[in-house]
Amino acid sequence: MEIELVEIQTFIKKYPPFNLLPEDAIIKAVHNIEISYFRANSSVLELGEIIDKFYLVRSGEIAISRRNGDLYDKLDEGGFFGQLGLLMRGVVRFPAKTTQDTLLYCLPQTIFDEFYDKYDQFSDIVEVENTTRLKQAFESNQDDRNDLTTAKVKTLLTRDPVVLPQTSSIKHVAKIMSEKNVSAILLTDPTICLTQNDTDFVGIITEHDLCIKVIAQGGDFNAPVSDVMSYELNSLDSNAYIFEAMLIMLRANIRHLPILKNKHPIGVLDVADIVQYESQSSLLFVRSIFLQQNIDDLVALSKQLKNCFVRMVNEDANSHMIGCAMSEIGRCFKQRLLELAEELLGNPPVPYCFLALGSMARDEQLIVSDQDNAIILDNNYEHQLHNSYFEKLAKFVCDGLAQCGYSYCTGDIMATNAQYRKTQSQWEECFADWIDHPKPQALLNCSIFFDLVGVFGRIKWAEHLNAFVVRRAKKNNLFLASLAYNALNRKPPLGFFKNFVMENDGKHRNSINLKRRGTAPLTDLIRVHALAIGSQSQNSFERLEDIIEAGILPSTNAQDLLHAMELISIVRIRHQSLDLEIGNIPDNNIEPENMSHFERRNLKDAFLVLSNAQNFLKFRYSANKFRVE
Repeated sequence: MEIELVEIQTFIKKYPPFNLLPEDAIIKAVHNIEISYFRANSSVLELGEIIDKFYLVRSGEIAISRRNGDLYDKLDEGGFFGQLGLLMRGVVRFPAKTTQDTLLYCLPQTIFDEFYDKYDQFSDIVEVENTTRLKQAFESNQDDRNDLTTAKVKTLLTRDPVVLPQTSSIKHVAKIMSEKNVSAILLTDPTICLTQNDTDFVGIITEHDLCIKVIAQGGDFNAPVSDVMSYELNSLDSNAYIFEAMLIMLRANIRHLPILKNKHPIGVLDVADIVQYESQSSLLFVRSIFLQQNIDDLVALSKQLKNCFVRMVNEDANSHMIGCAMSEIGRCFKQRLLELAEELLGNPPVPYCFLALGSMARDEQLIVSDQDNAIILDNNYEHQLHNSYFEKLAKFVCDGLAQCGYSYCTGDIMATNAQYRKTQSQWEECFADWIDHPKPQALLNCSIFFDLVGVFGRIKWAEHLNAFVVRRAKKNNLFLASLAYNALNRKPPLGFFKNFVMENDGKHRNSINLKRRGTAPLTDLIRVHALAIGSQSQNSFERLEDIIEAGILPSTNAQDLLHAMELISIVRIRHQSLDLEIGNIPDNNIEPENMSHFERRNLKDAFLVLSNAQNFLKFRYSANKFRVE
């Protein structure tokens, strides 16, 4: 073996994860390692760029940063990085920069993948670090974070720039501007002799320039555009943040900003692009809902919801944050529809409370959702006198929701169904019967109606009904045992040897339904524990916090449930987001071949946590002794 290769072999054998590999794997790594040298203060990995190597520090120092630029870690001799990007969609998640002259050993992704799949000790080492970072990314508090400071300007570019030579006539430039439907054109100097690091990009012309410098001045339309173009250029690198673009545009009082990559223009950022981006904020989206004056306006607005969802996912919001935002948006659609309904139908004859049920009530709604709702009516309600009004109101709202993308409930659990429009006392009697006589249909109803929240009207009635349910259920061991037994019907998709069990029929054959086999059974078992301790929380994560505080689960088991819920939820969310980005209809199914290494390995662990939690549920509530007749 050459002296240089011997030196590499001697070095990597001292440091994890290579020191755990067998000798033949070490030799294979040595023969495939590339050596890279970086000067101090050089960028090694940029956030969001494609990554295809695993890095080991030979000498020098590397600073690893979070998405917002904060320092996360410093690595010196023997430190490794890049594994999170390799295991998650092949893009850089944590930027890396040298703080001094640095020598790196770079292992190609193909060899990294081979070692990861073949050697458990290798994968365990890189994954321990991964899990820590992923957990911090999921759990970091993002409430005080301004999205404009964490999103790159390149994410706003939707088309290539329109470029013309500066010798073009003003008339020709105006014609191209109209044909291409752009408000700015970049101009080049064809006489410049380009080298690799030069650019012939010399100016910009905008609609505003044409109005002020040509039309208003009675200028010659056949003159070259170089007579009126702007030469003093402001531009920005594509990896800069949106807030930097805003600062430049405000300081220079401009509406258009050329965006460069390696000194060459790749697009033009317009102020309107930033305004549109901000409109996709969940907070502004909610505000926009209440500005709409009719159903057609709401339907048009609802088409932007997927952009809001994708934005939250791409900004690494955790599943709790995304679920809360999407649920609040859904509730706001209901509220605005109810306001419009009352404007059309007049004031209600008796007070009422419109309920959201299921995932929307738990703050766990995603982009794929149907509608589950009901109405609590005042006890003075008289069917013959008042039913017509509430029948029309329910139809108006449910039809409006369907037009806005919240499909009709296939089980007809909607306020349009007369059996789900009840008075306060009738609802209490109904819930009491479900709890006291836990028959199959009653238990099915419990999985939906036991998660409820008031959306409009007498909101307190929903809180009172929820409190009634919790008090009644907590005292009834038979009901809890039956509910626990029912919660065991949906098993995680793991076979005897802990391999994935696929759906075996229908259009989603050979895939895993992450809702039916993952989040839904987790939600069910968490609900049982929450009712047993008298928790009035609705959200599964908040219920788990109550369960941990009550001490009915071993602390490590409860934490495992939290992490399993987050992992399964975020994988489901990310794959829905990917479907939207490539133009597919999102669903809850995922094929193993479309999972990253990280997802495959850790989903198995999460499903194992779910399986163990179901076994504990069966034991704690003696569910195996009961059969629902």
